[in-house]
Amino acid sequence: MVAAGTGTKTRPRTGTPVGLALVRDAEVLGAEPFFHEFIAGMERILVPLGVPVLLQVVATVGQASDRMRAWAAQGQVRGVILIDLLPGDERVALVGELGMPAVVIGDPVTAGGLPAVWTQDEVAMRDVVAALVAGGHTHLGHVAGPAEMAHTIIRRRTFHAVASERGVRTTTFDGDYSEGAGVRAVTALAGTDDRPTALVFDNDVMALGALHEARRLGLRVPSDLSLVAWDDSALCQLAEPPLSAVSHDVQALGELVGETVAEILAGAAPRVITAAPATLVVRGSSI
Repeated sequence: MVAAGTGTKTRPRTGTPVGLALVRDAEVLGAEPFFHEFIAGMERILVPLGVPVLLQVVATVGQASDRMRAWAAQGQVRGVILIDLLPGDERVALVGELGMPAVVIGDPVTAGGLPAVWTQDEVAMRDVVAALVAGGHTHLGHVAGPAEMAHTIIRRRTFHAVASERGVRTTTFDGDYSEGAGVRAVTALAGTDDRPTALVFDNDVMALGALHEARRLGLRVPSDLSLVAWDDSALCQLAEPPLSAVSHDVQALGELVGETVAEILAGAAPRVITAAPATLVVRGSSI
């Protein structure tokens, strides 16, 4: 790896980690099981190779880029994992400038030729919308993650496209992955006469907030309002009623990413790996 500003090569020490500078609110991350399982899966592959995962939570993409520059300058990491990229994300060009090995978790279109692992969000969203329409819903809502993220754009675009193909109406709410975002979405629609009868959430925490708020407002789930979470978790399974969810094995995804990171660190050529798409698990929160 090239040490920033020096032009000299630094050989990674044994035990030098790969870095993940994650743009998240720390409170939201604490409540979100996805990344705990994801990192556990990566470390199952990488730690036996002497490569731990260094997680740094930051508030903005700019701070993530600054962290990556500091890691490179100080030889603190031997590579990075990029996730939740934006279209034209500055971090893609930055890893090239730094000479830093990198693996993208997301749509290969955003990866700029870097190795990528993609979970086919558009396939999963198409299946969710089709299942809800088959259940008799004619007005669907999508409570999305941060609007600027590439995978949010893909999910939202697919949601509207498939709903249009099926002849049903849509309403979109902007969320931030927090429980409060789910609460706000249900509060907003509860006062409208022509409201969605089913909501799809971009994570489990927002869906759980919506479930609690629906109960507080006297909305019956699923007879008055169906709820579907993205990324199944124990939170979904232990809720009452249990939340229907878009499900994949998150630790297995982490293992796949870990294997890809190991390949790149060993000098393999970049490639795109298409993971199996998530599938809808129907539970008591949806009809």
